[in-house]
Amino acid sequence: MALNDVALCSRALIRIGAAPITSFNGGTAESEIAGALYGSTRDALLSAYRWSFASAQLALSQRAADPIADYSFAYQLPNDFLRAVSAGTGARGRGLNYRIARGALNTNASAVVLTYIFRPDEAEFPPYFDQALIARLSAEFTIPITESTSRAESHFRIAENEYERARQIDAQQDTPNRIENFSLIDVRD
Repeated sequence: MALNDVALCSRALIRIGAAPITSFNGGTAESEIAGALYGSTRDALLSAYRWSFASAQLALSQRAADPIADYSFAYQLPNDFLRAVSAGTGARGRGLNYRIARGALNTNASAVVLTYIFRPDEAEFPPYFDQALIARLSAEFTIPITESTSRAESHFRIAENEYERARQIDAQQDTPNRIENFSLIDVRD
């Protein structure tokens, strides 16, 4: 069952013994805290790892203004961009030298394919990520709601374990990367 942002926060609140919410504008301390912390916590967790469900590739559009120094071209990052994984050109999504600065990808290549982490809709989160996010949210909510640092520490440990479990499950969604262009392998050939 796909959960929305309010349902994810409600489950996190229930974990710490607080009342669930029906919206972020409910007028309660729980709804205000959840509304204030949800977006940044979700984005931080999505950005922390190359999740298979939040990874995409896109040919970038070149900006009109070029970078001032070091690179020849600037490209506009997508609106849902959270973190770059790699950049390439042509049919390769990696291998390009680049720098991200001020909302643009700067490089010397005349065309860029960006592999990146984006912000998917909550309905697209797989159950293992839901559990990791709920655990992290409950850890984040503990001090503002319960004022208990010892409970918060316990919830952060649980959240870390859920995060590691989710990473292990997600890693099984992809073929392991092959080592390419490694000097010790090249010497053997």
